Amino acid sequence: MMLFQRKKQKTMSHSILQKRLRKFKSMKRGYYSFIILTTLYLLSFLNPIFINNKALIVRYDGELYFPLLKYYSAETFDQDSYGEAHYRSLDKRFESEDGNWAVMPAYPFHPYESLLGELEGEPPHAPSSDHWFGTDNRGRDVFARLVYGFNISISFALVVVFFAYIIGISIGAALGYFGGKVDIIGQRFIEIFAAVPFLYTMIIVSSILQPNFFLLVMVMTIFGWIGMTYYIRGEFYREKAKDYVSAAVSMGASNFRTMFKHILPNALTPIITFTPFAVIGYISSLVALDFLGFGLPPPTPSWGELVNQGVSDIRYWWLIVSPMGASFFTLLLITFIGEGVREAFDPKVYSRLR
Repeated sequence: MMLFQRKKQKTMSHSILQKRLRKFKSMKRGYYSFIILTTLYLLSFLNPIFINNKALIVRYDGELYFPLLKYYSAETFDQDSYGEAHYRSLDKRFESEDGNWAVMPAYPFHPYESLLGELEGEPPHAPSSDHWFGTDNRGRDVFARLVYGFNISISFALVVVFFAYIIGISIGAALGYFGGKVDIIGQRFIEIFAAVPFLYTMIIVSSILQPNFFLLVMVMTIFGWIGMTYYIRGEFYREKAKDYVSAAVSMGASNFRTMFKHILPNALTPIITFTPFAVIGYISSLVALDFLGFGLPPPTPSWGELVNQGVSDIRYWWLIVSPMGASFFTLLLITFIGEGVREAFDPKVYSRLR
């Protein structure tokens, strides 16, 4: 009997958050998708080490050079060309020389580099053993552009979600906590603002300013905070009627402290649940804007820009299959993560009655 009570006490000692994390880990599809996507995203910050046309280390005439950290002209290695040294040709030359060597990245091509002078025929070039996904219409390696574009797409979505949620949570918390005239007037302003068409606004902005990463983040944030506002507003309306809020107010807690220290931690379920799906939405939005020509400026690696090239001439199938496959794989992983998070944070699973 005592052993049963100890096991029961040990089971009851787990917090709701610990139970939710354990539930998420039990959702193998979502948990492994989270590990895979997180690993790929972190590795994408090391792209210059793995995917680049610059050598990692060069040994020439007894001296060591580190091209990733410093610029070296072609004259440094006695190459008959101008500008920066060409490290792939240098590596081939060193194969017949003793004492000189170069360590190249695993995939020795850069997403901004045009290969028109090295490959035969007109671009785009079909996939090959050297260029796994072929080249685009400017002779740039598609695989390199996809990998660099992956980092840009995920980073863009995460940054937009972060700022949009800060604004949405702050406004939704104020509307739900204060209620009354604050809520009525605030809701009317939100409804008016939500009626502004995003695409038309983006076209106007693009005609005036050159789109870039930070400008797109700002525009998407301006339009992205509205959805979360409604969920937080509803959560605050529900939570502020509970006893712990009355106790905090009676003890002299300020409105700010009551809202963000007491109520907000109990209103995190919609935030955590909808975040993966918001990331999916912003990645899709960036791909769509790049496809339409209102996204990131060239030559920034972009999935949507590659799809646009493929659609313009469907003979070059790899320009459609490659970016669409990368988008599908990424969005599928995020969908599995969102599915697992939603299941883990389902209030019906770990309610107080249980």
